[in-house]
Amino acid sequence: MPAKVKENIFSTIIIEMRNDLELDAIIEDYLLGKLNPQETEAFEQLRRNDAAVDHKVVSHKVFLQSMKDFAVQLRLKEQLNSIHSEIDVEKLASELRPHPSRIVKMWRTNKAAISIAASFVLLSLVSIYSLQHNSQQSDRLVQMRLEVNNIKKSQSNLIRNIKTSHPQNNQNPNPVNPGNFGGTGFAISSNGYILTNLHVINGADSVYIQNSKGDSFKVKTVYSDTQYDIAILKINDKNFDNLSALPYTIKRNGTGVGENVYTLGYPKDDAVLGDGYISSKNGFTGDTTQYQVSIPVNPGNSGGPLLDNNGNLVGVISAKNLADGAAFAIKSKYILEAMRAIPQDSLGKKLTVNKKSSLAGLKRTKQIEKLQDYVFMIKAY
Repeated sequence: MPAKVKENIFSTIIIEMRNDLELDAIIEDYLLGKLNPQETEAFEQLRRNDAAVDHKVVSHKVFLQSMKDFAVQLRLKEQLNSIHSEIDVEKLASELRPHPSRIVKMWRTNKAAISIAASFVLLSLVSIYSLQHNSQQSDRLVQMRLEVNNIKKSQSNLIRNIKTSHPQNNQNPNPVNPGNFGGTGFAISSNGYILTNLHVINGADSVYIQNSKGDSFKVKTVYSDTQYDIAILKINDKNFDNLSALPYTIKRNGTGVGENVYTLGYPKDDAVLGDGYISSKNGFTGDTTQYQVSIPVNPGNSGGPLLDNNGNLVGVISAKNLADGAAFAIKSKYILEAMRAIPQDSLGKKLTVNKKSSLAGLKRTKQIEKLQDYVFMIKAY
């Protein structure tokens, strides 16, 4: 049978079975590499054209990975039980049990480190329990991953606080607060208006931004939108000098599936480039206000700009929801709406959008050189 005919037949079968359990079997065969090349090509074509199928593939991939992780944990548990059964625990305990005074001394010396280690053990137990009881609910697994990342970030901050507050490591008894959470933001005007995600700064007592040179400026929130997870900040610092004209423009119409895009953000202390493409016109759980993008991002990328190869701003990265192999970005249409919605009493002068990008036609390295002065780290306290 000709490959083209076979491809068309396979596509028709998939469409008819989209709401049946057999579609799950086809998705699983696809992820496990059991389809032949013609079937694989036909299925990938359907995935590109149907956001619901694409989302189901991503969800099923998360599910298969969680089952694989659970199987590894189960095998490890069996191996540990086997080893434990061969050990005379009572005899070893009697021979190696430390004197009570040594235990007290060890606790007094290392109680901070022991507490941190215990918290990681507790976190691991909670994660294993959740995987065992929620392996078939991919959306909840995605949310759990985000929460685990936040807990890890909090643990890292705790360890840094312990180290900096120890008298042997720091002579300053009152170390500066390193910030509770943060993300990325980018300029939407030359006179100090910065756009980011609302969840990056929500609940903060004070917010600062830091440029690529390490200079920090205090900012205030002038507009927020909970529906689209957008916040606009205004630099409120006498040491700030206006930026040069923005090198990018904000795209007014949509961007197609497969178009190459990239982002610059702060998942760590220095700017990181993320490169990929638009993989779906709809975002998390079919959200039409977002794109799904194939760019590896972390929570610190939240609020970063998403640009195409011509230097057009097509969206803002939102790392509030993360799935395996997929990230999401709020479409540029809603950036323009937010700029128009800033209250007049908070607006120094009307914000205008460049009609032409000065990044167009430049190599990626040159684009980044121009872009980095307009992308900021957000520090929320």
